[in-house]
Amino acid sequence: MGHDALACAETDSPNTVFSAKRLMGRSLDDVAGLKLPYRLSAPKAGAESGMVRIQTEYGEVSPVQVSADILRVLKQRAETTLGGELVGAVITVPAYFDDAQRQATKDAAQLAGLNVLRLINEPTAAALAYGLDQQAQGQFVVFDLGGGTFDVSILRLTGGVFEVLATGGDSALGGDDFDRALAQHFINTRQLGELSPRQHGRLVMACKRVKEQISADHTGFLSVEFPDGTTIAETISAIQLAGIVDPLVKKCLRTTRKTLRDAALSVQDIDGVVLVGGSTRMPAVRSAVKQFFGQDPLLNLNPDEVVALGASIQADTLAGNRREDDLLLLDVIPLSLGLETMGGLTERIIDRNSTLPVARAQEFTTFKDGQTAMRIHVVQGERELVSENRSLAHFELRGIPPMVAGAARIRVTFQVDADGLLAVSARETTSGVQAEVTVKPSYGLNDEQIAHMLQASFDHAQHDAQARQLREQQVEAQRLVEAVQAALQADGDLLDETQRQKIVHTLEQLRALANTDQLRSIEQTIDALSQLTEDFAAQRMDASIKKALTGRTLQGVSDVFAHTQEPGNHASD
Repeated sequence: MGHDALACAETDSPNTVFSAKRLMGRSLDDVAGLKLPYRLSAPKAGAESGMVRIQTEYGEVSPVQVSADILRVLKQRAETTLGGELVGAVITVPAYFDDAQRQATKDAAQLAGLNVLRLINEPTAAALAYGLDQQAQGQFVVFDLGGGTFDVSILRLTGGVFEVLATGGDSALGGDDFDRALAQHFINTRQLGELSPRQHGRLVMACKRVKEQISADHTGFLSVEFPDGTTIAETISAIQLAGIVDPLVKKCLRTTRKTLRDAALSVQDIDGVVLVGGSTRMPAVRSAVKQFFGQDPLLNLNPDEVVALGASIQADTLAGNRREDDLLLLDVIPLSLGLETMGGLTERIIDRNSTLPVARAQEFTTFKDGQTAMRIHVVQGERELVSENRSLAHFELRGIPPMVAGAARIRVTFQVDADGLLAVSARETTSGVQAEVTVKPSYGLNDEQIAHMLQASFDHAQHDAQARQLREQQVEAQRLVEAVQAALQADGDLLDETQRQKIVHTLEQLRALANTDQLRSIEQTIDALSQLTEDFAAQRMDASIKKALTGRTLQGVSDVFAHTQEPGNHASD
C-alpha cells in the first residue's frame, strides 16, 4: 500500500484498489457514476451486506476489508513506533459520511483490531488542531479537499468551545477526479481513442505526478510512453491545469456556498479559512478559495497532517490527559434522520446540522381500527419521498392494544451518539410495550460476519502474508517486463548484440515466470534483469539529455532541467 500501491496502479490498475473510501457503505447503484479502473459488482443474492464488492483477478473483496487492511498496517506501525499495544484510537471520517458509511468505518476498525474511542469529522479535527495552535475566536470555514472526498464545515469558536454550525460536501469528489480530468484532456486533445485499463492507469498516474509537480513548481512535464510506442511529452503550466479542472473547482465552491447558506452566514461573516487535504496544494484551488472568500487562507499547518493532529488531540483528551486549555467539541449530524409515514413520505425527527450527541422524540398513532403492530422504517436524507432517501433499518412494534384508529400513542425516540451512530426505540404509552433497534445499516456487517471475518484473518494470517508477497512480486515482474520491452523498442539500437541478447533472454524468462507461484525464481529473475539493464538505463538517460540539449541556448538548458525535476512526495488521501 502507499507508494508501492501507486506504482501498481500504473502497471496493473484493474487489480489495484484505491479510493476505497468512496465505496464504504455504498451499494452498486450508489456508485454507478464513479469512474474506477477496477470492476465493481453487487453482492450475491441473499447476502446480509448490500455493500458493493470489488472484483479482481485474485478474488472478491469488500471496501470494509480493504480499509481494515490499511488500518491493520497503520496499527502495526503505531505500535512499533510507540513501543506498546494500542488501547484505542480516534478515527476521522468525512463530515458528509452518512450513517451507513460511518458504520462501515467502525466495522473496518473492528476487523483491524482497533478499539474506536470516537469517530470525529475530518473538518472538525482540523479545526481542533488550529484552535489549539491559534486559540482562535470567531467563525471559520474548513475547506477539506482530499484524494477521494470533499468536505466543507462552518464552525464557531468561542471560549474554547467548537460548535459546528453547518457541514456539506461530496463523498465522490477529490484529487483523484482532478487526475482523471487531466488524463481525459490528453485523451481528447491527442485523440488517443479507447485506452486499455492498464494504459489508462498509466496515464492517470502520470497526470497525478504532473499535478503534484505543478503544486510545487507551478509547471510540470508530462512524459508517458505506452507499450505500443505511443508517447506523450508535454509541459503543462498552472494556468493550463486551472482551465482543465475549473468545472471541479466550481463544484467545490457551489457546495461551499450552499453550506454557508445553511449556517445563515455570508462570506463577509467568515474570520478565517482553513485548507485541509493534499489537493488544496493546487494553485487553482488556493486561488479560487482566496477569491471566493476575499482573504488568504490559513496555511500554518501541513494540510496533509492537520486532520491527524486534531484526531491525536482528541485521543489525548479521551485518554484522560485533560489540561486547562482543553477544548469542548460540539459536532453535528450531516444528514436528517426520520421515518416513513403513510404515502411513502419522510417525517424528519432530527434535522441535519443538529449538534451531537442528540435525542429527539415524536408521537405517532395507528391508522386502522384494531391495529396491534406498527412497522417502523428508519431513513436518512433530505428528500420528501422515502424512495429518494437512504433506508437505514426496519423494525416492528408488536403488542399494541387493539383500539380505534388514532387512539394509540406510539412515542418514537431517535438517539445519535458522539460518533454519529443512531439508535431508535418505539413505545406505546398506554400499555408500555416497547421495541428498539441500534441502526446497523444493510451496508454494514452484522456481528456474526465480523466475528467470522476476524477469525478468518487470524486463521489465514500466514497464508495471506505469503500470498501478498507473491502477488507483489508478480506485479513487479509484469511492470519490469513492460518497462524493459518499451525501452528496447525505443532505444534498442544503443545496445550491442551481446547485451541485447542477454537482456531479451532474461526478459523472456521473467515473462514466463510472472504468472506462476514460484516466488523465489521470480525474485531472482527480477534482480538479474534489473542488473542487466542498469547500464542500458544510463545510456538512455545520456542519449535523452543529449537530444534535449541539442541546439538550445543557456536559458533553454535551464528550462529543460527545470522540467525534468522529480515532483515532491505527496501523501494521498
